[in-house]
Amino acid sequence: MVLNQKEGWIEVITGPMFAGKTEELLRRIKRLEYAKKNIVVFKPLLDNRYGDNEVVSHNKNKTQSYNISDPEEIFNFVDKETNVVAIDEIQFLNEKVIDVINYLATNGIRVIVSGLDTDFRAEPFSFMPRLLSIAEYVTKLTAVCVKCGAPATKTQRIVNGKPARYLDPIVLIGASESYEARCRHCHKVYRKPKKYKGKL
Repeated sequence: MVLNQKEGWIEVITGPMFAGKTEELLRRIKRLEYAKKNIVVFKPLLDNRYGDNEVVSHNKNKTQSYNISDPEEIFNFVDKETNVVAIDEIQFLNEKVIDVINYLATNGIRVIVSGLDTDFRAEPFSFMPRLLSIAEYVTKLTAVCVKCGAPATKTQRIVNGKPARYLDPIVLIGASESYEARCRHCHKVYRKPKKYKGKL
């Protein structure tokens, strides 16, 4: 961090599934716990893969959290003693979360969030581009492509052993049974419209 920076800013940890976003969020939370900071952790109610009231990484590391469906519920759990607010899987909340975390950061709270930057189509996920543009710090992680071993920046959705179709629903909660990490060249989406035809 920058020396002498005033308290209150936004950090975003992003990338595809299986890149270690939640693991990195938990690592930062643990460091702040050692520093005796007052931390409040949240996750969307929608994300129930590993149980309620806990943020859990694929490696099974975890911390206690509050489940919320509306970003303004955050204000029910923070007060003047709160130093840090952490949110996992932020892309599953609605766009109002941008205003909420902007308010928190402006009022002296360090906000750390993690979330997917793109959906299974490899297109920007909802409000995530706006979030990335307002954050003071962005960490973009990569995974390992399950097909070729190259750095993976895409999330591949699998349906019955095959790539999902372009018009399938954007949100489908799942883990390794439904998703894989893929590189640009191994990522596939059935019936994806071609937006540009170059000359190569």
